[in-house]
This record gives sequence, C-alpha cells and structure tokens, in this order.
Amino acid sequence: MAISSKVLSGAAIAISAFAAVPLALAPSPAIAARHDPGAGAVADFYRARGGAPLWFSPRAGNAAQQLLLLLSTAQADNLKPGRYNAKGVARAIEAARRGDVQRADMVLSQSFVAFARDVDRDPGGIIYVDSDLKPTPPSATTLLNRAASAPNLADYVQNVGWMNPIYGKLRLALASRLYRSERERQLLALNLERARALPSGEGRYVIVNAPAARLYMYENGHVVDSMRVVAGRPDPIAQTPMMNAYIRYIALNPYWNSPADITAKRLAPTILKEGRAYFKNRGYELLSDWSDHPRVIDPMSIDWHAVAAGRVQARLRQKPGPANSMGKMKFMFPNAQGIWLHDTPEQEKIDEAARLQSNGCVRLEDAARFARWLFNGRPPKPQGAKPEQKVNLPSMVPVYLTYLTAVPSGTSIVYFDDFYGKDRARLGRLASL
Repeated sequence: MAISSKVLSGAAIAISAFAAVPLALAPSPAIAARHDPGAGAVADFYRARGGAPLWFSPRAGNAAQQLLLLLSTAQADNLKPGRYNAKGVARAIEAARRGDVQRADMVLSQSFVAFARDVDRDPGGIIYVDSDLKPTPPSATTLLNRAASAPNLADYVQNVGWMNPIYGKLRLALASRLYRSERERQLLALNLERARALPSGEGRYVIVNAPAARLYMYENGHVVDSMRVVAGRPDPIAQTPMMNAYIRYIALNPYWNSPADITAKRLAPTILKEGRAYFKNRGYELLSDWSDHPRVIDPMSIDWHAVAAGRVQARLRQKPGPANSMGKMKFMFPNAQGIWLHDTPEQEKIDEAARLQSNGCVRLEDAARFARWLFNGRPPKPQGAKPEQKVNLPSMVPVYLTYLTAVPSGTSIVYFDDFYGKDRARLGRLASL
C-alpha cells in the first residue's frame, strides 16, 4: 500500500504557502533564552562570526519561516510547540523586517537549538552494541555550525537535516497530515519515533529493514546500493532485533553454531532418526561446551532424546562447506544476541516473496557484492580451507537493524505488514492508557 507519488511534493507546496503568511509581533529574547539549554554557546557562535546573521543573511532564503513552521508543528515529533517559543520567533521575524536583525537572529538560533536537541534522542527499544551509536543531543555549537554550512538553510530546516533523511520525510508526511486514515497517522508517528535511532546521514553506513526484507548501503545520506535479505521469522525467539552496531570484520569459511533452541526443535529429532550418519553427511560436530575453545566430542555421547525435550543443551557446529548455513562468509558485529549478516547457500529463499525465515540473523542476496562495498572494491579471499578466517574491515561500518513499517519511497510513503506485531503491541498499550 502506498500514498500517491504526488503526496510529498504537495506537502512542500503546502508548507511554502504557510511560510508566506506575514507575522507581526516583536521579539522577546528573554523568553527564547528560557527555552534554550545552551544560550552561552549561541552567543559564542555569533561572536565567532562577528555578529553576522544566520537566519536573515542574504543566502538564508525563507529559512526563518521554515523554522517557525517546524516549531509550530512540533507535535509531529511528539514534542510540545510551546516549549520552543514559536510566538517569540514569530515576533522576532517581524522585528527583523523592521531592522532589528541581530537580536532577532539570536532568538531564532536559541529556539532552533532547543528543538533540534530534543528531536535527536534515543527512542528506546534498541540494542546498542556500541554505545556511541546511541542518539545523543548535539551541542549548540555543533548544530549551529552545521546549519551555517548547509548548502541551503531553508531546505536543511524543512528536511530536519541534522536527522536521518528517513526521519525528515516521515515527519513531513505527518506534520502536513498526508495520511488517509487514523491508522496511517499512527503508523507514521510510530515509525518516526523508530527513525530517531538512525544516523544523521554522514559517512558510510548500512540499514537493514526487516519488514521490507531489504538491506541498504548509504554514503553521505544517499543509497548507493541495496539488496534483498532474509530476516528473522515472526516467532518471538527468531525475530531480528532492532540493533545498532559496528561491522568490524568478515569471517571467511565460517562455522555455523546452531542456537540451542534450533538444535532442540529442528536438529535433534532428525539426529534421532539418522544417528551418527547425520553428522558425517551434513558436516556437523558436537562440541564439549560453549567456551571459545571447545573440544570436538563423540556425537553419540549425549542423550539426544533429552536434547529434543529441552532438558539438555547440546552445542552443534556445522563445518565450512557447500551446505553450511553461513555460506562462504559472515559479517560480524559481535553481540550477546548472536546476530550477524551472512551469505547463504539457500538462494531460493531470497527469491521467495515472504523473506522472514531465518533464526534472527540476516541472509544476504549477494554477500560477495556487499563485501566489495565494505572493502572499497578489494574484498579478501580465503587463504586455503582453514575455518573462520578473520579479516578486519579497513574501517568499521555502522549497521542499523531497524523495524520500519512506514518508509519513504521517492515522493510516496510505502507501508509494510507488521510481521512482528510491534505496531499492534505499541498501539495497544497507547489505547489502554
């Protein structure tokens, strides 16, 4: 289901019309400063530029009006517009028209910083494997310097340019009421909140969206490549979690370590039927324990009936080879949940329409192509048949495993099924309040 391709472009027209409305009030810097957490930094910003205006400079276009619109529609960000002194900003814009530019410009910067810092926050529900990938409010100096260096300040504000582009487009649809039902409005709001955990758009990073069963490679805010993936099943123990982490290395000729629940539910019953031949024919080994240096032991030395019943845990490892579930390589961002991206020998599953069939990890349509991108066109090759050959990336690349059921696509919003029930659960909690 998708909104008309004219929707978001129509929103921009609506915003421009709103921005053209004249405003006739006087500025109140004291009120604005009360809402700003970094008034001293704002003053330092202007001193560093010799008092030159930001919002009323010759290059600013209608940036001041765009900021007023942003503050006035802060409820779209689940924030209170009154906190950001929208009335004071309106008075300051009118005062600037009468010539009081310097003071008015500072009022707008104070409100901008307060709003921008509140928007860029942790939405909750995310596993942060690497703590520096957790959203934290930028400093006032950082925000103002980025705004000052934007090629087009008006566009930067309208698109919420300090956030991920997905956030900006979802917000535009929500603030402009570009939804066809209350259900779509709720979905836009839920997904806008999740988009807070995505990166601001600078550098190289990866986004995997489980509902879309797709991986996207980004460079400086733009998608440079994408591919289909198989993500986790809707079963609660197999869902791909929302997680932010750094991809640190690639493992060539990987082992596959079967999760304990998969061993019990899927592998043990077949082992009971096939016996020792199962291990020889399918390349599995039974390991002594869950440590980093286990021993390979006799596969028939434990009670497989007890394993199948869940009374005993067995650590099974599949050796590298054509049948290995990891394929030829896996991409590692070590985490307690045992989640990673990997190749797959089961390419037929990539071609299926329903691609939520894994045990939580993410199978890639073209792992070799992904490796070329990660290694800047020079992916490593395995040196012989040795298992688990670790090769560090030239530089770590952030990966964001997310759950977006409303996604911008060009000038449309595309809605995906709520396979994991996260939307239903969240809306149910809100309805019970």
